Order: sequence, then structure tokens, then C-alpha cells
Amino acid sequence: MKKRVTQYDRDSVAGLDWPDTEYGRYAREYLIPLLERGAQPFIDNVSTTVKVLTIDGLPVPITVNEADYDNSYVCSPYTHYVSYAREELALLNNRMFERLLSLMLSGMGRMLRQARFNRVVQVNNWLLSTNLYPDLSAEQLTAILDYLRQTYPGYTLMYRSLSRETSGELVARLQEYGCKLVPSRQIYLLHPNTSGSKARWLVKRDRNLLAKHGYTEVGPEEITQEDIPRIVELYRLLYIDKYSAYNPQFTEAYIALALERRTLQIYGLRKEGRLDAVLGFYEREGAMTAPLFGYDTSLPQSLGLYRMLSAVLIGLAGSRELLLHESSGVGQFKRNRGASGATEYSAVYDRGTSLLNRCGWSILELLLRRIGMPLIQKLKL
Repeated sequence: MKKRVTQYDRDSVAGLDWPDTEYGRYAREYLIPLLERGAQPFIDNVSTTVKVLTIDGLPVPITVNEADYDNSYVCSPYTHYVSYAREELALLNNRMFERLLSLMLSGMGRMLRQARFNRVVQVNNWLLSTNLYPDLSAEQLTAILDYLRQTYPGYTLMYRSLSRETSGELVARLQEYGCKLVPSRQIYLLHPNTSGSKARWLVKRDRNLLAKHGYTEVGPEEITQEDIPRIVELYRLLYIDKYSAYNPQFTEAYIALALERRTLQIYGLRKEGRLDAVLGFYEREGAMTAPLFGYDTSLPQSLGLYRMLSAVLIGLAGSRELLLHESSGVGQFKRNRGASGATEYSAVYDRGTSLLNRCGWSILELLLRRIGMPLIQKLKL
């Protein structure tokens, strides 16, 4: 009898029969280079083992980690919940509160390291800020967990990028299975054709800035190999230099792969031949998200590059009638343009791990539900 779940790694992936579907072709183009060369040539601050599971023939990437506490948060829960969170404390604008929470995070961090917190297998992990899900049923998700419990005993098993608004049935089934629902961040979702008149007016006003400042929107056919270093620079200026070095640090090899294999649809704003802003999105099952987003932060803020680029992204989602997953951050800006807030979770299965590890996840879940998320929602971050 054919096994429902099969695992493939670098040595065995040649035997994987990729489905001849849009998703199957995308998965093959995206994942084979990561399997063959590893993640680090493509994302500089990611050290992980990438493998692929098939469930009823459908390929799903997994990442396997042991420690790597300096990894990007896309494969390190420690980085997400401790290191990155410590950096975000400055947004509170309350020094006393910041010091108190920093001390608490330091104590949590020491305990979590001792608990081998990063000994984790993450399912459907594309090493991006937002992992959109293929057409997986709740039963298939739990069948994957059954398989991983046998294959990786003692590991924490995780599904990131879940929300009740986008994955309600999956969330409920994973909870029933025994997963903890650990809040991860506040996200913003823009549903197609639901924005009010004020939001539409703001987006139109932002879009009009392109003509005012002499910018032209360019699409995938007009982005060239010569643009690759500039694309990496623009992303770095915003997401690494301005925000956090714990964000995934895409390399030129990653952007070259995205251009060649269309694993991201890349658009930009060009003026007098120079690319000053860029975004890259992918779509799946009626939704799209842009893990690549950046602009020249050295140019005057009054120019409005972020506003222009956001208007282009909203326009692309609207023309495709797709739900736009806008990830986290600049909450008020996104709300003003029609997005609604939602809590994103990681579904965490930690049974079979050490008592200290299970306690760590339970404490973290409690703190985030009682303190972390209410603060984020109050401050509209």
C-alpha cells in the first residue's frame, strides 16, 4: 500500500514526482535549489535543513533545526519570540516598561535555550515572513503531524502563519489535535472590493504620486539581471537596516532565482532608469503576499515612496481579486487603506518534548495572550 506521507531530502528528491499543477510546478522551481544547495546561499542569515514531505502526492516543505539561535525568525522560534521581540520594545515609548519587559525576555531566553527551544520541525516553511498554504485539508495537516511525531521524536512541531480569518478550519483541527495556539504577531488583511470610499481615495492619492514625481511602474518583464544588486539593496535598506537584521536577508542568488523561475512576481518604481522601490509577491489559493518590499530610505520621506509602492501592491491585488495579506507593521497606515487587523498564530505541538520545553511554550503562550497581543492591538502596531 502506498504511504500517504513520504519524506525527501537532497539525496532522494530526484525520485519525487512533482504534480503537474501550478502549485506543483512552483514548488519544484522554488524548493529544488534549496534542497540541492542549502538555504544559506539564498538567505544569508538562515541555517536550516530543508526537506520536502508529500501528503497524498502534494509537496510541502519542512525545515529541521537543532539550535541556531542567531537564525532569522523564519526558522528560529527563539529569534521570533525573544531576540526580535526585544528589539520591538522600543516601539512602546516607555523606558520603565521597556526595561521590565527586557529583563523578563532575558530570563525567558535563558530558560528557553536550556530547554532546547529551537529543536523544531516547521511544516510548510518557505522561509518567508508569511507562508501561504496550499490546498491542504485539516485531516492532511494532522496526518503530517502523525508522521513527524514518529520520524522526529523529541522535536517541537510547528505550523506558522495561521489565523482564524484565513485558516479557521485548520486552526480548529490543530487545536483539537493537541497543538498550542501561540500568538505570533498582528497581521493586516485587505479583502478584494471591500474598501470604503475614504480608503479608495487614499490609495488613489498615493498612486497619483507616481506621475507627480516622475516614476514609472515596471513589471517582471522589465526587471533585468542588472537590477538584482539594487533590488537586494532596496530590501536591505528597509527591512534589515531600518527594521531588523533578524528579517530574512535575501541574497542576489535568491533574487536571481525569483526572476528566472518566477517564484516571485517582481515590480518596481523606476525614475530616469534608476530603480528606487521594489516589491515581490506570490499568490496561493486566492491570497497573495509580498515578502520582498523595499525602497531607497535615503530619499526624502516627503517623496512618498512607501505610499506609492503600497498603492501599486494594493492595485495588483485588486486587479487579481485576491485577498492581500499585508503581513505586520505600520498598522494605522494599512487600516486607513482598508485593511483589517487579525491575530496570527503558530500551532505548536510540543508533547513528547522535555518538561522544561513544554513549560516554556505554555508560559510564552500565556504571556502573549495576556500581555503581548493586547499591547500590540492597543498601540495599533
